[in-house]
Amino acid sequence: MADVALTPRPTDAELAILRVLWTRGPSTVREVHDHMAGARAVAYTTTLKTLQVMTEKGLTRRADLRGQHVYNPSATEHDTLHQLVTDLLDRAFGGSTARLVVQALASKRATPSELKEIRRLLDAAETAKRGTK
Repeated sequence: MADVALTPRPTDAELAILRVLWTRGPSTVREVHDHMAGARAVAYTTTLKTLQVMTEKGLTRRADLRGQHVYNPSATEHDTLHQLVTDLLDRAFGGSTARLVVQALASKRATPSELKEIRRLLDAAETAKRGTK
């Protein structure tokens, strides 16, 4: 994987907006605000200001399209989540992947499909490890 330029860690509100942009793709403030209306009761101006701050921080990019400002995330969902997990792993778990996974599984019950995916990833990791020996 290529090196990813580190962006500032998004706040909870910024992460909620990023989720909308990752799902919807390029969006106007109105589209983001309307998409989030059920989840968060905030004013349109709050959504606008948050997107402006996110652009200043480098979390989003803004383009002018037919007189409207359209926002895009600066990083992919995968890269952002990777950066957040790596930060959590280092700060809270001393770099121990096992401690992170054990805590995650002890904190919230995994669905059968999540457990199946975890097993698949463990099998792939073991196969890869055997291949390097």
